[in-house]
Amino acid sequence: MSHPDGMDATPHASNRRREMQEPGQQEADVGRHVKHEKGAERSARPQLPTSETHPTSIQDGGLKAWLQVLGAWSVFFNTWGILNTFGVYQTYYETGELFTKTSSNISWIGSIQAALVLVLGLVSGPIYDCGYLRALLLLGSFLVVFGHEMLSLCQEFWQVVLAQGFAIGLGGGCLFVPAVAVLPTYFRRDIGLAMGVAASGSSIGGIVYPIVFSQLIRQVGFSWSVRILGFTALTMLALLIFLMEMRVEPSRVRAMVDWSAFKDWPYIVFAFGGMLGFAGLYVGLLFISYFGQATGIVDANLAFYLVPIMNAASVFGRTIPNWLSDKVGPLNVMIPGTFVVATLLFCNLAVRSVGGLVINTLLFGSFSGIFVGLPPVLFVALTDDKTLVGTRIGQGSAILALGVLAGGPGGGGILQSNGEHPDWTGMWIYAGVMMLGAGTTFAAVRFMKVGVSFQARV
Repeated sequence: MSHPDGMDATPHASNRRREMQEPGQQEADVGRHVKHEKGAERSARPQLPTSETHPTSIQDGGLKAWLQVLGAWSVFFNTWGILNTFGVYQTYYETGELFTKTSSNISWIGSIQAALVLVLGLVSGPIYDCGYLRALLLLGSFLVVFGHEMLSLCQEFWQVVLAQGFAIGLGGGCLFVPAVAVLPTYFRRDIGLAMGVAASGSSIGGIVYPIVFSQLIRQVGFSWSVRILGFTALTMLALLIFLMEMRVEPSRVRAMVDWSAFKDWPYIVFAFGGMLGFAGLYVGLLFISYFGQATGIVDANLAFYLVPIMNAASVFGRTIPNWLSDKVGPLNVMIPGTFVVATLLFCNLAVRSVGGLVINTLLFGSFSGIFVGLPPVLFVALTDDKTLVGTRIGQGSAILALGVLAGGPGGGGILQSNGEHPDWTGMWIYAGVMMLGAGTTFAAVRFMKVGVSFQARV
């Protein structure tokens, strides 16, 4: 008797077909059956889909996706938020109460810290690809908190370099890649907005940490002030370990370096421009507070508050440009924003009053935020083969780190070049020229992509 669809309905039919198979085919079927049973035993835990099997028609957003944004926000709060606080440490260390070093040497602490956050992506990226998100979050959180607790015990310059520069920097490097890598697997259309909201955590951290530090240091001293900041970081970082979750596991581990990128001229020219931009940016971030106090424009109390003022303004600079980039293209936002930042750095040459310095600091904070939120978006946009996005972001960030190392120590070296008379003019010119070079380079990248078309979205 036959099944209506043309298949034998009796159990003997399958047996007759099995007998007609070749012996080798029967053995292969048995082997597959055994493999299936063994595989079932091994799969004790659920497997994440890979980027190859992951459906493209995913829900863009949702509660779980925005919880990842909250976790990434906490990462930015305790990585770039801490880095953006170093301006108040620079001002405090300049007083000589803890140790006596030149401005250039002191700025190495903050520059090493920031450079490690960017460079470590070369290593933490492949580790993330292997599925070790939670291990990275645990290790990074421990190092950030451990660095603060060790910093509270420091008495010498080299000790501060190890605790604040290396320990906190390495911890931030472990945390930063997950914050950038997780979000694109939950968002497609609104990835710029999601990344901008997450990046705003660095601004809020840059407001909270310096205010807490400046208030506590007068009441409980340096050691306990830093310990309390460490406890604050511990509380917030404990949350993200439970919030963040990998949605898609990459089908293969990314390489540390994509050598083909060095033949991709728009990508490599943009990375070079970003390096110039970060050099100018870090002169402003590290020295704006000390500039106000050392020149007598503001008193010591207001000098500490210049850093949170700058970071408060950057909340808008790290969200609105990213939202706008979804509409008009990230490069079309990056170019004019960079030229505005260059202008503001040059404007410090003419600042002579409290009002002028505060307004310029507000504007600098607003527009400089593009250098935190937009570079990852642009590295993605300039990468045609999206399977290389992780590698391209990692090595691009490592190139940007060279600018961080050139910015703080370079600006500090120029500042101290006249001995007892700080060369503020030379330092601000150096910062402005670096940023001007970045804007020109970004414009060149746009020309490479679309020529002279002013309406192209890129």
